[in-house]
Amino acid sequence: MKYIRTNSLRRLFSLKRRSLEDIVYTDEEGKNNENSKIVQEPQHSPRPSWKCFSFEEISDATNGFSPENLVGRGGYAEVYKGVLGDGEEIAIKRLTKACRDERKEKEFLTEIGTIGHVCHPNVLSLLGCCTDNGLYLIFHFSSRGSVASLLHDENLPVMDWKIRYKIAIGTARGLHYLHKGCQRRIIHRDIKSSNILLTADFEPLISDFGLAKWLPSQWTHHSIAPIEGTFGHLAPEYYMHGIVDEKTDVFAFGVFLLEIISGRKPVDGSHQSIHVWAKPILNQGEIERLVDPRLGGTYDATQQKRLGFAASLCIRASSTWRPTMSEVLEVMLEEEMDKERWKIPKEEEQEEFWGFEDLEHECDSSFSISPQDSISTRSTMTIID
Repeated sequence: MKYIRTNSLRRLFSLKRRSLEDIVYTDEEGKNNENSKIVQEPQHSPRPSWKCFSFEEISDATNGFSPENLVGRGGYAEVYKGVLGDGEEIAIKRLTKACRDERKEKEFLTEIGTIGHVCHPNVLSLLGCCTDNGLYLIFHFSSRGSVASLLHDENLPVMDWKIRYKIAIGTARGLHYLHKGCQRRIIHRDIKSSNILLTADFEPLISDFGLAKWLPSQWTHHSIAPIEGTFGHLAPEYYMHGIVDEKTDVFAFGVFLLEIISGRKPVDGSHQSIHVWAKPILNQGEIERLVDPRLGGTYDATQQKRLGFAASLCIRASSTWRPTMSEVLEVMLEEEMDKERWKIPKEEEQEEFWGFEDLEHECDSSFSISPQDSISTRSTMTIID
């Protein structure tokens, strides 16, 4: 491998990490503000721990990477279910041997370096890696699969509102942690329902850091080329100019919220994005029209209005007028919504990015290719029956 030697990778997983604060505030004043409880992070282990697995261990766990244990396949990686000697179920993400793309290899290693530093209840934790006979990432196995699979599988029961709300709040907390609570700012760049996995009790876990970027504290944004991500989730400034910062993830989270509320896919059969469909409804203040009809009216109207309002802020065309994830959490959790606070002054109102929505309609989903390698039994990868 040209990008990092095996010994260097092993040292990466043995370095001591600085402790993370148990509670993260949006600013110094928040420490003395009772309302700051809204954006507190749940307490979690201050030091992530990883292991360098041997090839023999992961081979035994998967019965020699038996086809029967193959649960998903993406553009450059395969995911196998395995069982360790102590009975623990794991998911092993393997860079396919057929892959000779150096950029994909670098992305795979970048994912190790990024996710290896995170430690939060709503972010998928890395158990370890293996660099013998290939490149492998090892995670806990998410038996419930992804949000996308549970939300859109017609053979499964309709996801009830309580679970949807829990998923929305947990995902927001995880994304807030990546932006503000991690040792270094992380821009995920591919927030979507197929990359949000679920624990047995439906706690959401942000996964797939193949496109993630570190953002140094002295930088306001990255300028990235080529543009990568998933059609229907890309913020206008990224889609058109390659500009990436926290607000890029905020836009994608807004799309995710609309998907949770409505039960609609991010892009429909006519290639219309869900935010294009939802914007007129939100502008008219008829948020209840967004609700998934399959719920039969069984949902918390107050919670739904909060999530709908948060989504309307997140998908604003101008990143300047989108909230941070700290502010998104406040909107989603506060008892009364202060809509005047978020009203754009008339003198500063901006038109939608000209041609952005039309451009989306012109492109098909192959415009931006994301490595859809969520570690689950029901991801948007090719699922192996």
